[in-house]
Amino acid sequence: MASDLIEQAGGGDREAFDRAFPIVYDELRRLARRKLRREARGHTLSTTALVHEAYLRLANDPGGRWHDHGHFLEIASSAMRRILVEHARQRHAAKRGGAPQRVPLESIDNLPADARDELTIALNEALERLAALDSRQARVVECRFFGGLTEEETARALGIGLRTAKRDWAKARSWLYQAIYPDDVAPDR
Repeated sequence: MASDLIEQAGGGDREAFDRAFPIVYDELRRLARRKLRREARGHTLSTTALVHEAYLRLANDPGGRWHDHGHFLEIASSAMRRILVEHARQRHAAKRGGAPQRVPLESIDNLPADARDELTIALNEALERLAALDSRQARVVECRFFGGLTEEETARALGIGLRTAKRDWAKARSWLYQAIYPDDVAPDR
């Protein structure tokens, strides 16, 4: 039922999108909750606000762009990424300074809010460059890091094998470290 509605919505059926949203709402909340756990305490975006902002962006996408449930989750993860990056840029606009603190991507949760915003912005810029070189690897990062999907969920969302998802995740992380920290050895992974 949900998959059929999502496919119809991806074909531009706004009514199907409105009917599908309540069905996938809990999944979107789970994605948002995973991502917001990485954000600073007192973050001004709540899980509900992030889901609703993502909904507005998805709903305003004329004709949709997704072809199945997994692809919808990938697009939703991407929308959440853009929202959080924009939010980090707004919070950090007055505090721009030197290079981001060198930390593994997995350790971003332990950074103070300002450093986390700085790294999120740097990561987003590097991810845009990676997308120009290898769009699938960039989509894996969006799903894993920004969307909070597991390796298995990422593979399903992108329609690739689990081993490919794992390999792309490893390659993308290595490339991103070098892009963010070009003058130094990347931190331990």
